[in-house]
Amino acid sequence: MLFKIIVAMLAFAANSVLCRLALADQQIDPMSFSIIRVSSGAIVLLIIWLLTTARLKIEWNIKNAIFLAIYILAFSYAYIKIDAGVGALLLFGTVQLTMVFYGIFHGEKLSLRRGLGLVLALFGIIVLLLPGADAPSLFYSLIMGISGLAWAAYSISGKRMLNPLSSTLANFIVAMPIILIASFIFRSDIFMNTKGIVLAMISGGLTSSGAYVLWYSIVKKLDRIAASTVQLSVPCLAILGGSLFIGESVSLRVILSTIMVLFGIVLVIFATTKKTASTINTTSINKT
Repeated sequence: MLFKIIVAMLAFAANSVLCRLALADQQIDPMSFSIIRVSSGAIVLLIIWLLTTARLKIEWNIKNAIFLAIYILAFSYAYIKIDAGVGALLLFGTVQLTMVFYGIFHGEKLSLRRGLGLVLALFGIIVLLLPGADAPSLFYSLIMGISGLAWAAYSISGKRMLNPLSSTLANFIVAMPIILIASFIFRSDIFMNTKGIVLAMISGGLTSSGAYVLWYSIVKKLDRIAASTVQLSVPCLAILGGSLFIGESVSLRVILSTIMVLFGIVLVIFATTKKTASTINTTSINKT
């Protein structure tokens, strides 16, 4: 489980770096990036599904596809207009709060250890991203918040999916026409070069599609609070990736903040594991 979580979060972080490379450097416009991203993801997932020996029935769910389309569109449109650090904070902060409050509202318990891990992780994100960042406009902040709400809804809904591959494939296929329609409604200047197209294809075909299948398989085994807290590692990893591939500087503050966030995540994960093991043992005793 831990290995899958690490791989998924690394893929999410890589996706953020790819988006920054393509959008911030104006290699491609946000709408074209979104269309190529979702189309590439759908093609790759379809090929994988066709190559599987036991092809499970595709799980069509329009609601999940709408969540995915809104997330991709809002993320692409807002990310180019606001500071990367503040944007990541708005996105994953919104995801975190939405999933935590949804989980508590539906009866999930916030123990002392999990609460401490949650607070520590959130504080690490704040220390990492807020100091020195330029305040974004209210309009684009709202758009990034909408992206966070959509991703939180997508993650919560994923707990009810039976098969990660077939459900993610369906989501990408249905999201394609939704994004195409949106591109006509919200028309803007279309521009792209080879680098922008390649980055969008990698984002959709590898770090989005594959990671989302993996994430659907993970989120089914985590409660909402743990699932939301784990994702707080993505901004930290994206900052480190930006340093390696984009040349952004990494200060001592970045290193310390990353340690805080990851330690907070470890507290939540191990508290969840302990809780699950205790529940299993109690159930076994009661059956005996």
